[in-house]
Amino acid sequence: MRIFGRTAGETHAVSRPLNPVTSRLIPLILVWGLSCALALTFGAVRLTGDSLSAQILLQIRLPRVAATLLCGAALAAAGLLCQTLLSNPLASPTLLGINSGAGLAVALCGVLLPVGSAATPAFALAGAVGAAVLVYALSARVGSRRGTIILAGVAVGGILSAGIDALHTLVPEALPGYNAFLLGGFAGIGWGRIWPSATLIFVALIAAFFWTRTLDVFALGDDTAATLGVRVSATRAVLIVLIASLAGAAVSVCGLLGFVGLLTPHIVRRLFPTGTTRVQLVGCLLCGGALVTLCDLLARTLFAPYELPAGIFLNLLGGPFFLYLLLRRRGHA
Repeated sequence: MRIFGRTAGETHAVSRPLNPVTSRLIPLILVWGLSCALALTFGAVRLTGDSLSAQILLQIRLPRVAATLLCGAALAAAGLLCQTLLSNPLASPTLLGINSGAGLAVALCGVLLPVGSAATPAFALAGAVGAAVLVYALSARVGSRRGTIILAGVAVGGILSAGIDALHTLVPEALPGYNAFLLGGFAGIGWGRIWPSATLIFVALIAAFFWTRTLDVFALGDDTAATLGVRVSATRAVLIVLIASLAGAAVSVCGLLGFVGLLTPHIVRRLFPTGTTRVQLVGCLLCGGALVTLCDLLARTLFAPYELPAGIFLNLLGGPFFLYLLLRRRGHA
């Protein structure tokens, strides 16, 4: 006797293969979770289960891991948006001068207000958006082409970085831990420093998901996007401000952490070569958070009790990768 197309003796279920995207997201989620577990478990002080260990876990390690996950996700997402928007694998918030704008604003906040002020994220956001608007305005005068935006970003970023150096020279107390700020790091981070930036990052990421379909169209080229009804210049301006919001919020927490926005999107595209921008954005959130968390774990445990800025390890990874991209592009030229 057959019941609904099966014989009564059949008890096995028909298995369906996992969706390719799901099958690749699952290992990435596991790596993300493993990086969190390792960062919470290991450190200069061994956790023994007493009240002191609980304080270390809740007040030192947990906010630090939260910060690495948030900043890694924000910078990786900003890098993906940059590269997709400009169709350039070398694009990143650092290359567009956005990180330098946020850094200068953070330094200025230290001059005008007490160090560690709650207004720091607002200053960083204003500096990042201001740098992005300046870069876009300069490039717009000569046609707002993708390559022009990057060149304008490099020039503006250099000027703003000089401004950071000048402020530190004139007012050294404005940026305590200056070298750590330039490299990027998470030493001494508490919950009070995270919440304002976390709110901005969450809002910006939600907005980014709403723009992913438009970015899929942008990937086809400006002319095709215009033909399909996208207002290219206006949309690019909005997206650059969104990129600035993500990068500025991250800089206010971790300083000028480099190469996350460049490196992570390339890793994710290898994992999801045919994925939409939305899928790649999810991958960047996971991969960026795990990457920064693991680099920070190495920075604070490898030479314990001494601690290095996490940016050192990211520079060691990102520098050779950047050279590889340059050589590959030259080979294809």
